[in-house]
Amino acid sequence: MLIVENIHKTYKGGLKAVDGISFEVKPGTVLGILGPNGAGKTTTIRMILNILKPDSGSITFRGDHVGEHTKNAIGYLPEERGLYKKSTIGDTLAYFASLKGSSGTAKTLVDDWLARFELQGMEKRKIEELSKGNQQKVQFIAAALHDPDLLILDEPFSGLDPVNQLKFKDVVMDLRNRGKAIIFCTHQLESAEKICDEIILYNKGQAVVQGTVESVKQRFGSNTLRVEFEGDGQFIAGLEGVQKAEIFSNYAEIDLKPSVTLNDIAPQLIAKLSLTKIERVQPSLLSIFIDIVGKGNVPEGFIAPPAVVQA
Repeated sequence: MLIVENIHKTYKGGLKAVDGISFEVKPGTVLGILGPNGAGKTTTIRMILNILKPDSGSITFRGDHVGEHTKNAIGYLPEERGLYKKSTIGDTLAYFASLKGSSGTAKTLVDDWLARFELQGMEKRKIEELSKGNQQKVQFIAAALHDPDLLILDEPFSGLDPVNQLKFKDVVMDLRNRGKAIIFCTHQLESAEKICDEIILYNKGQAVVQGTVESVKQRFGSNTLRVEFEGDGQFIAGLEGVQKAEIFSNYAEIDLKPSVTLNDIAPQLIAKLSLTKIERVQPSLLSIFIDIVGKGNVPEGFIAPPAVVQA
């Protein structure tokens, strides 16, 4: 449906925002465009939306180059709020429907979407009166109201509590199952693992790894454990037999040396921690990213506790 071929974009001053990116988004799939802030994700989206032109390369949608004529078949949820604060929910959604040529059926569609997001009866509420989470719901509805074939979601979980993150995930999965092509753009790698069929992981404008989530994990698979515990786990990285460890407040992802087994490492953990869970797992996308670029090259703030979204 959407084919991006070897696109490049350099800004004034020589900054290469996107450097040779290629991918395809097929109907019924969710592609994750992942990476730290400033990696080139939003520039890529703006080129797909024809807001920016690539310096070279091509972007085609349903066999035709993207342009004004393709906009109505694409829905876009931007990272930044794009709503009129003084407008009501009903007026806002009616306006967005008119922009996309859906005025005739807008009332029924709006009612259905508001019910799905538990906003029914709130049509006369002004946007500025809503919580950040409810504003995000309205913005999502505005992006999906005209039933686009391709839906682009830029940091869709922004401002959402855990319950609403799960609701958004369910809506995205339903749209995928209906044959929609979806781009899920985020720096929250762990949430992407639960949602995406395929991923392209950006760093400094380039794709450092891409493929299905399963194939990427298999490619970088190792002798990996996930350990959940109570206590201070900082010592784990220094244990004999541990090749690498990413340690958080109550869990750690541990890569063991090839010859080391779970039975070898478990007694050392039990001696200093109260273990609540230990299991062999595939490496996380975050762990893979760190392996590829080196921990010293990971942007500050990118390594964070896992997102809330569950499978």
